Amino acid sequence: MWIAKVLLLSMLLLFSLLLISIVGCNLWIELQTQDRLYSDVNTIPTKKIALLLGTVKRLRHGKINSYFTYRIDAAVQLYKAGKVEHILASGSNHTMYYNEPIDMKKALIEKGIPAHAITLDYAGFRTLDSVVRCKEIFSQDSDIIIVSQPFHNKRALFISDFYNIQAIGFNAKDVPLRYDIKTPIREYLARFKAVLDLYILKTQPKFLGDKVKINFSNSN
Repeated sequence: MWIAKVLLLSMLLLFSLLLISIVGCNLWIELQTQDRLYSDVNTIPTKKIALLLGTVKRLRHGKINSYFTYRIDAAVQLYKAGKVEHILASGSNHTMYYNEPIDMKKALIEKGIPAHAITLDYAGFRTLDSVVRCKEIFSQDSDIIIVSQPFHNKRALFISDFYNIQAIGFNAKDVPLRYDIKTPIREYLARFKAVLDLYILKTQPKFLGDKVKINFSNSN
């Protein structure tokens, strides 16, 4: 009987420690990044490049993903306001039938962004990959505006800080909780995972490869 009680207490203790760690990681990321987020294109400083973080274009039932649409709109807003010279669209391309960067490029061009002002990163499999590759592959470690929803921008900025990348975030329109509550919940776990990846596991991008030069000469 006492063994069962010890096991139960041990499990409760471990669960409590895990919960405290998850909450602590979220607070850490919130406090460290909250003063570098912008939602008004008129107040955000002008930078050289926008790092547009990818997501799936269509949901399982075929409907356009609002997160995707709002991120595209935010990147277009930055470019047309003259706040960035170039857009680096980074996303996953893990099968021949799934290509976030190409979908982003098509959407950007449809909104009036010239093709020469867009560079694609096909190996942005995770936020960590997109941020690190921006520095290591595309040689951009300053003058960067990260474009995504607020919750995502905070995690991306946290990763940027770890790698000494000077960046700020421009918030795409968020999706109301009544339409999507799963993503904000997953974000709590994603932030905990980000801290583990950076400080404990020392996780590296899945793929790096050769350097790619971004041509800014024809932008804007």
